Amino acid sequence: MHTTSRPKQFLEYNGKPIIIYTLEIFDNHPMIDAIVVACVDDWIPFLNKMLKKFEINKVKKIVAGGDTGQESIYKGLMAANEIAETQDDIVLIHDGVRPLITEQTITDNIETVKKEGSCITCIPATETFVVTQSDGNLEIPTRSNSLIARAPQSFYLKDILSAHERARLEGRNDFIDSCSMMHHYGYKLGRVNGPMENIKITTPTDYFIFKAMVEVHENQQIFGF
Repeated sequence: MHTTSRPKQFLEYNGKPIIIYTLEIFDNHPMIDAIVVACVDDWIPFLNKMLKKFEINKVKKIVAGGDTGQESIYKGLMAANEIAETQDDIVLIHDGVRPLITEQTITDNIETVKKEGSCITCIPATETFVVTQSDGNLEIPTRSNSLIARAPQSFYLKDILSAHERARLEGRNDFIDSCSMMHHYGYKLGRVNGPMENIKITTPTDYFIFKAMVEVHENQQIFGF
């Protein structure tokens, strides 16, 4: 995004910030009990105002984000730990700029954690991956065996907190996402296939795809197709 006036999660469509579109899906889901948001510090007052305006009721804590995604997630997990009933509670880690998540994907994540201990939302690879090896050679994984990790990435609270604490003790602050961290520390990863449109809005093209998908969903409700 080339916007400088506001963080991308607060860009609006139809007068509603992207992050509110995201939060509404979780707020309306019957299996979600509480929400924690890690937010850009200066924008916390604005987020509070939007939560009231759009009647988002399950956000129990807002914490200032960290210098990295990993640190922001850790701060969110610590806040979740304060409000959780037990560390056997399940947490779903999601991106504020991934508003095209579905209710079914949230349900599937929770049920998969119960069965397998964790859940990574994936989509099938639709193009060929080329991986550069340490010796400079190229490896091309078989596309049929390749998946793209998206979000939510879901775990038992005790497990993901334990992995974060271990990373902090080791001075590791470079994990690109939660599933990379959990894989590094030897946790088994379950998965579900999520919707292809569950994109992360990081470019202007993504934003226009998001607008188009919102219109599709609204038309489905109006015209029933």
